[in-house]
Amino acid sequence: MLKVAVVGLGWWGRIIVGLLRGNAALRVLAGVDPNTAASAEFAREQGIALHPRLEDALADPQIEAVVLCTPHSLHQAQILAAAKAGKHVFCEKPLALSRADVLAAVAACNTNRVALAVGHERRFEPPILELMRMLRAGEIGTPLQVEANFSQDKFLAIDPQNWRLSPQEAPAGPLTATGIHLLDLSIGVFGAAESAFASVRQLGSALVNGDTLAVLLAFRGGGHALISAMLATPFVGRFAVYGSKGWIEVRDKNHPEAPEGWEFITCLRGARPERRDLPPAPSVLANLEAFAEAARGGAPYPVPQQEMIANICALEAVIRSTRSGKVEAVEGVDGADG
Repeated sequence: MLKVAVVGLGWWGRIIVGLLRGNAALRVLAGVDPNTAASAEFAREQGIALHPRLEDALADPQIEAVVLCTPHSLHQAQILAAAKAGKHVFCEKPLALSRADVLAAVAACNTNRVALAVGHERRFEPPILELMRMLRAGEIGTPLQVEANFSQDKFLAIDPQNWRLSPQEAPAGPLTATGIHLLDLSIGVFGAAESAFASVRQLGSALVNGDTLAVLLAFRGGGHALISAMLATPFVGRFAVYGSKGWIEVRDKNHPEAPEGWEFITCLRGARPERRDLPPAPSVLANLEAFAEAARGGAPYPVPQQEMIANICALEAVIRSTRSGKVEAVEGVDGADG
């Protein structure tokens, strides 16, 4: 069992603590939050210690790993500190906000021989696992294009001063909230991106940092991804891959926070589309358990580090494009070992 501290006891951190209660692979020993007054009752209810500083958790020899549910701009420094302390790291997305920061974070984990995982739970959803299996088996031929949308309106109800809405933490509106997942899945299909053209607008809300994002990515190995993400429309989730022999589409029935299953549609050349309903599955928990397995020296964490880095390289280019209004080159992923 991997003994962890959850760093950041806001909305998502509390969900993680609840998910891990009674889990056989991971046990939460402590929470870390600078606002101890707001977190004390929750910590008592969960039966975990509460620390005001990350350093307190890193100094505890019982704690073997940290789960970072903190503002994006803090991730790199927190990963470096945890790795130096010999703690394994699970970091919520995005892993960093720049190529330089993600390269430093990955290098620190490798140098200190600790596992690194990232909160891209969509990779662990059964329909995405099946989509990737079919793709690698050549069942839909050469992948040509991705079309994807991940939108929600949850942020309309939160305090406008919340860090998730700030220009520093969300420099391209919906990108770091939802679009980042679609960047990650597209890289899982095509590999590293080559260029990005993106636009973010404030169209349907009071979210001054933008509520509507459109992205066109071109990939080094060929293919494109058309990605949209919105913060001013009810939840919708869709990921489709079009190939030279057929296509696959995954449609979410509900937000991943409370999954209700998926509609899985396939169409091969010469046949009619086939639809299947897939039941809900705890993909967030599956991701955390894969991290625990890797930290314990078992199966390697299934998201390659090169793809973690490629995701942040693409993210950085998308951010630049929303500011310049031009096509921006994606810097290379070179610099990681492992």
